[in-house]
Amino acid sequence: MSDFDLIIRNGEIYDGTGNVPIRGDVAVKDGKVAAVGPSIEGTAEQEIDAGGKAVTPGFVDVHTHYDGQATWDKHLNPSSNLGTTTVVMGNCGVGFAPCKPEDRDVLVKLMEGVEEIPGTAMAEGIPWTWESFPEYLDALDEMERDIDIAAFLPHGPLRVYVMGERGVNRQAATPEDIEQMKALLAEGVEAGAMGLSSSRTLLHLSATGDHVPTFEAAAAEMKQLGESLSGEKGQVMQFISDFKDPEEEFDILRETSAKTGAKGTFTLVPVSAPTDGMNQEKEAWKQHLHRIEAAQEAGLDIRGQVISRPVGILMGHPATMSPFYHRPTFMKYADLPWEDKFAKLSDPQIKAQILKEENENPHIFVKLLSDSYHLMYPMDDPIDYLPDNERSVAVQAQKAGEDPQSWLYDYFLENDGQNLVYIPATSKSKATISELLKHPHTVTALGDGGAHVGSICDTSANVFLLTKWVRDEQLFDLAQGIRMITHDPAEFFSLNDRGLLAPGMKADINIIDFDNLKLKTPHIVHDLPAGGSRFLQNADGIEATFVSGQMIYKDNLPTGALPGKLVRGMQEAPAA
Repeated sequence: MSDFDLIIRNGEIYDGTGNVPIRGDVAVKDGKVAAVGPSIEGTAEQEIDAGGKAVTPGFVDVHTHYDGQATWDKHLNPSSNLGTTTVVMGNCGVGFAPCKPEDRDVLVKLMEGVEEIPGTAMAEGIPWTWESFPEYLDALDEMERDIDIAAFLPHGPLRVYVMGERGVNRQAATPEDIEQMKALLAEGVEAGAMGLSSSRTLLHLSATGDHVPTFEAAAAEMKQLGESLSGEKGQVMQFISDFKDPEEEFDILRETSAKTGAKGTFTLVPVSAPTDGMNQEKEAWKQHLHRIEAAQEAGLDIRGQVISRPVGILMGHPATMSPFYHRPTFMKYADLPWEDKFAKLSDPQIKAQILKEENENPHIFVKLLSDSYHLMYPMDDPIDYLPDNERSVAVQAQKAGEDPQSWLYDYFLENDGQNLVYIPATSKSKATISELLKHPHTVTALGDGGAHVGSICDTSANVFLLTKWVRDEQLFDLAQGIRMITHDPAEFFSLNDRGLLAPGMKADINIIDFDNLKLKTPHIVHDLPAGGSRFLQNADGIEATFVSGQMIYKDNLPTGALPGKLVRGMQEAPAA
């Protein structure tokens, strides 16, 4: 009988602490790390030579939206195929529980509008075998999948469940409403929710075009709900906000943390403003850092969630949106077979008519960015996430002596209509991104896995941190970079049993050929329920990924192993 289930030998072991790596072995037994050292004696059922490769903890992504996909899909890519072994979903106040049967369509439309997941896919894919949030967790617990998942209880469904139409219409919650919501939240976190999430931004709209139920909900409502959280149990309040009144908004997190000890976190991105009128907002992130620093000095664990590159929007005919996609004449041909549609769109007279029109009820991304040609970049292979300004559509059109709208229309028809543009929706300043990543009280996140499936594919931001900021720019060494995407997010969310390679820790492991680590360009697949399409992305160099000691991916291909589990709340660290 073998001593261990698995031994990974001769690797450069980056244990997640940020310390200098050691060359040696990692042994696994019963899903846990059994030993780490220069040379482990003993035998194993499986031995892997990782000579010349980095051996790291699995990546932990605390900002995803797999709430629907996790109910129908055993493979949570584009996360699990890129080295992520634990995700936290239910962010930004949207999700599918609690939910009364008569409100299912409301929540689908919320998720469709806010996180841009096809309503048809959700209608066909979600089994709706629950009503309460604990029942939703139980349903997730029963399903096999490749990686571990944890979930926030989202404010939107909570408000709709208690208030019905009044909640959808964003009416003020009564004291009775708030007490009922607090009781349901307490029930949810007791069942294993990581905490409470909410959305307070006008950028989030339902598929109906209406604001989400939580938009501009009174700060007092949020503070009272926060009383149901517990710092001792490692719970977190998360939201995205426009910070119209920055102090009042930040005080929601401050007061919740001060009263309960719960942690607080929010989306912290530097705006890449489409107009000159937003210059003040471009510097708002610096003020948020000052607020975070003051909170930390006061003993409150509040951190900003940042991303290692701009939030990247992809537009074109293969994507779910473009600057032309909701113009009346374009819509006339939207459902034609591609060859027929391509022929129509190539007709000069039809082009001229489309260019005269405006989009009708477009997605907020198109509404804000459809004529921001200085922010659009033809997408190359491999994709450049920090492109030079000279490559923008505006500059390309100017060089060609053409109107940028006309140039872009023709560009989308090239390459058999497969061309896309990449739009950095947040700042692409290297100095700004590096300052946010370096800050001691930020968490690397915001990949949005499972959301914006036809226009954003940012789950690879963890890998980008390693390729761009570690290897190319040397902003961090590899040990620091690994810590930022393993131990640090796990520790902040009190997932104390993972994120490190040490005896007793969960055996979530990546073997990475760091020198050859390379992101590939996102590509469209049509594998959602009801034939829906989405972007996926692969990477070279992630040679193997293990969850609880079982190999789930090898050389970009799934092995068929499904060891992933539901994580219910805080996880205790193993005894020393």
